[in-house]
Amino acid sequence: MKNISILGSTGSIGTQSLDVCRMHGYNVKCLTANGNVKLIEEQIREFKPELVCLMNEDSAKELKDKVKDTNVKVVCGMDGLIECATYDGADTVLNSVVGMVGLQPTLEAIKAKKTIALANKETLVAGGHLVTNLAKENGVSILPVDSEHSAIFQAMQGSPRKEAIKKIILTASGGPFFGKKLSELENVTAQDALKHPNWDMGAKITIDSATMMNKGLEFIEAKWLFDMPNEDIEIVVHRESVVHSAIVYQDNSVIAQLGVPDMRIPIQYALTYPEREPSPVAPLSLSDYGKLTFFEPDYETFKCIDVCKKAIDMGGLHPAAANGANEESVKLFLNGKIKFTDIAYLNEEAMLRAPENKDFTLADVLETDRMAREYVVEAVK
Repeated sequence: MKNISILGSTGSIGTQSLDVCRMHGYNVKCLTANGNVKLIEEQIREFKPELVCLMNEDSAKELKDKVKDTNVKVVCGMDGLIECATYDGADTVLNSVVGMVGLQPTLEAIKAKKTIALANKETLVAGGHLVTNLAKENGVSILPVDSEHSAIFQAMQGSPRKEAIKKIILTASGGPFFGKKLSELENVTAQDALKHPNWDMGAKITIDSATMMNKGLEFIEAKWLFDMPNEDIEIVVHRESVVHSAIVYQDNSVIAQLGVPDMRIPIQYALTYPEREPSPVAPLSLSDYGKLTFFEPDYETFKCIDVCKKAIDMGGLHPAAANGANEESVKLFLNGKIKFTDIAYLNEEAMLRAPENKDFTLADVLETDRMAREYVVEAVK
């Protein structure tokens, strides 16, 4: 029986993870959220976790009062998040929090020798070798939950050895602005950018899809997850989001993973690996789709992809700076403070200002993240 801690249980990935737990009867030991008291109270009453954390202290106090008739322990803040990530009663930690806040609990969960089901891409983007080296030292598996990285991981199960793999193909939906030119995006609104054609995701990730920053971040994540040279990772725009990604073997055979665009497939595979179980997801009918299309990304319009490629080429703390700047830029765009087209510019300028440090520590990552955010705020002022 699986015993699971879900970090970020009220978000899009978190609620779908609970769908999977509900179907398979998994024990949900810990839940965490930012401040959604109403939803996490409902989750507590259904799944009966032993420990719950809300990042917001006032929300935690409110929740504690609402669930005082239960046996759940309510904690708050980063210390509480780490307590949930390292909880003795759980063997798997599904990290679906959004943003840099996910890095530290991932590191602590690895130290506690938990299996990591990772949906928080910033962990690997900013943490890089800190995360992968620590996982190797502790014999901990990092199982990808992102649909693209899960697809690659699934396709790799048939590989006789890693050297047989020639290239990774990361697919991208292209977001709501596929086919638009840079000049056409000058005055788009947050409401326009939040209309994703295929996926139902949180606001930050949906904006990342619109700028295609998410694909740049996934490029960096793929580098760390699969230990592939940068030049052997290719991005292809696939509008239907049916082919979730693929690998190319040395003999030029291509193995892809397909399915309807539903995150419960990769979530479930991370939780059941290496087994396959019945799923709450609808079956794929290729004849219903009729055709699948593939395009080269428009790097001139969606400059965020190259910002991330440049960051991982430069290495060190540059990816952490790009990620921190992006979180701040997206927040400013959603609040109407900057234009959509400003996001890529601000991300690149902050990324280029990152200190040169190849052998960085967690403290270095957190300081670089702070400096990148500060740069964006000051530049906008």
